[in-house]
Amino acid sequence: MANGSFVKKGLLDDALGAFSKMKKAGFVPKESTYGHLISLTAKHGRDEEALRIFEEMTQRGIIPSNYTCASILALHYKNEDYNKALSLFAIMEENKIIPDEVIYGILVRIYGKLGLYEDAKRTFRDIEKLGLLTDEKTYFAMVQVHLNAGFYDGALEVFNVMKSRNVQLSKFAYSALLRCYIAKEDLEAAELTFHDLCKTVSPDAFCYNMLLTFYLKVGLMDKAKALVAQIRRYEVPYDEELYRTVLEVYCREGMVADAEQLVDKIQCFEPRMDKSSKLSLIKLYGEAGALQRAEHLLDTIEQPDADSIGLILHLYLQNDHFKANEMLEYLLRTTNGLSVANQLMIKLAREGSVIEAKWMYERLLELDSRPDDSAVASIIIAYGQRQQLKEAIEVYTMASGSGFIGKAIYTSMIDTYCKCSKVEDADILYNEMIEKGHAQDAVAMSILVNAFSKRGMFQKAELLIFDSFKGNAKLDTVAYNTFIKAMLDSGKLPSAIEIYDRMIASGVPPSMQTYNTMISVYGQGGKLNKAIEMFNAAQSLIESVDEKAYTNMISYYGKAGRIQEASILFGKIKEDGITPGKICYNAMLNAYATVGLHNEVEELFKAMERDNHSPDSHTYLALIQAYTKSQKYDDAEKVIRRMQASNISPTNRHFHVLISAFVREGYVSDAQRVYNLMKQTGLEPDLACCRIMLRAFLEYGLVDEGMGFFETTKDLIKPDGFILSAAVHLFEELGMQDEAGKILDAINLEGLVFLRNLKVGSKLRKIKS
Repeated sequence: MANGSFVKKGLLDDALGAFSKMKKAGFVPKESTYGHLISLTAKHGRDEEALRIFEEMTQRGIIPSNYTCASILALHYKNEDYNKALSLFAIMEENKIIPDEVIYGILVRIYGKLGLYEDAKRTFRDIEKLGLLTDEKTYFAMVQVHLNAGFYDGALEVFNVMKSRNVQLSKFAYSALLRCYIAKEDLEAAELTFHDLCKTVSPDAFCYNMLLTFYLKVGLMDKAKALVAQIRRYEVPYDEELYRTVLEVYCREGMVADAEQLVDKIQCFEPRMDKSSKLSLIKLYGEAGALQRAEHLLDTIEQPDADSIGLILHLYLQNDHFKANEMLEYLLRTTNGLSVANQLMIKLAREGSVIEAKWMYERLLELDSRPDDSAVASIIIAYGQRQQLKEAIEVYTMASGSGFIGKAIYTSMIDTYCKCSKVEDADILYNEMIEKGHAQDAVAMSILVNAFSKRGMFQKAELLIFDSFKGNAKLDTVAYNTFIKAMLDSGKLPSAIEIYDRMIASGVPPSMQTYNTMISVYGQGGKLNKAIEMFNAAQSLIESVDEKAYTNMISYYGKAGRIQEASILFGKIKEDGITPGKICYNAMLNAYATVGLHNEVEELFKAMERDNHSPDSHTYLALIQAYTKSQKYDDAEKVIRRMQASNISPTNRHFHVLISAFVREGYVSDAQRVYNLMKQTGLEPDLACCRIMLRAFLEYGLVDEGMGFFETTKDLIKPDGFILSAAVHLFEELGMQDEAGKILDAINLEGLVFLRNLKVGSKLRKIKS
């Protein structure tokens, strides 16, 4: 009783004293005594002591209660000792201790921290099935797991369940809900959530900063200024991030007086700032243009290091090159000064301040300091991204004049040549790199092979690839992926397979991109079973199978007529948490269309629109194919009209499908009507369409129509063996031997083959027979 009284009052030392006396007197404490003491000890931050008491209890053979287990689990969770937490769950199971909601909630959090997303979801579902789901904290635990995994839709689903059950949201839950809507860029929902939060509690700096940052991101400056005014009106306590964001609002809007006032407000905190905070403030001063204040604050840092000086140098680079030069010299006199200068050049180049990066490089050379190759390469790469070849060559020339050029500089210049469409120069430079004694480089080869492939220079790409094999170049996954893709693009599927086999034999791990490409290689080669093998292998990777792999497999299943398997795979996409994109929908639509499953196509078309995917030309083509396959020609024509109403122009191919279907059924007049409709839309008939129509006239004995068609189209298309042969037969049918002879001469002149077996009215004869 004495121990319990001390625990209730939070008097830990007194409770521990009474506990010790109790044991010395020969009494064995009850489980509840142990449990309450463990809880109090943990609350006071004396973790080791809490764990020691728990160990003592278990050694005495006392089975811990749910309450005690929850205290220890919370302790392990706080200390990130997840293995011990999971071990405790095993002990609970062994002793048939039934977990309560609190314990299950901790388990959800632990699974989330370990990245065991599916286990966390399963546990949360178990809590609900057991009827234990009542506490807002348990719901919020699952929300946090979804958020940390980046599954915002999953988090919103949990919030919707909470709303339907009238679960009151805490301040932390509102903050998480706001984060969800901002991540999904749902402005209306984010603002409504923030408004609800304001009615419940006063939002903290973190919540204000989230919404303010969102306004800046989407360019809603009026809303940003209004929110800043609210922050000032309610005297919201600032943190460093909110200071920074508010200052950005002032700077973007040119609100100099407000910016200076904010900087003055920050300045009053300077005396008690640590070095890290001072460096952050130096940066803020620089963003506000208060460079003298920044330099003054630097003087207050005892023994400023290279990082501090580098920060000031960064600020002066954009405003005062004279002062920047002084700072650069000062920086080089410090320990690791050149290293910081290298990092600053890389940072400037990556952020787009390439002129400042180049200025630094030139000054360093003048000061007899040689920057790292990585810093020089970053400047060349930045110029390449801007298509500024002349400036990139200047930097490369400076590097080559200052001594031995490393592989990083060569590779960056090769990449720049390729980006600027100077592939031949890139090839020359690569060969120079090899001649200078550098080993064949996987990155440089990948860049070159990719550039060759994009320009249709497949022979050069293949030569470089197999030269790398002869030279036993050390290749990585990216290089192999590039090589395989190049062979796929060139249509050399056996070579692609050979490279993949070499990759596996060399022990280089395939990536999702590898499997995606190999699915295409085998799919295009008609080896569906091998493509399935690649897809199954992709599922063994740590990373999830992506939408592209699913889409490829659905497409190849469809082409092989294995519609059921395609449909099952399409259904599995959503089970894996992937929302099918338009290309994936089109692949499934095509699969259904090839066998005329128009009902399935219609349903999938509606589902596609529900997922906010607007139908495109490929979507409508699948609809037309499905309707024509099932002989619903009126519906197929309606699709063409629907396309036109949606401002999507039908192509020759859309009309071809319908024209071909009419011709197959012998509805030549309907085929001619659709052909005329195609011409009315402004489309010129192509060779395929002309062949279809002329064959129809020929085979159904419509000689006059065929002759008229030939005369109106002969100048629109290049000479074709079938078209000219059909014309010869039609002229002969009319007894116009001279005209037929002239066309025969044209066939011979063009080196084409005359098709003697064509027969006028051949389809009519079959019908009669």
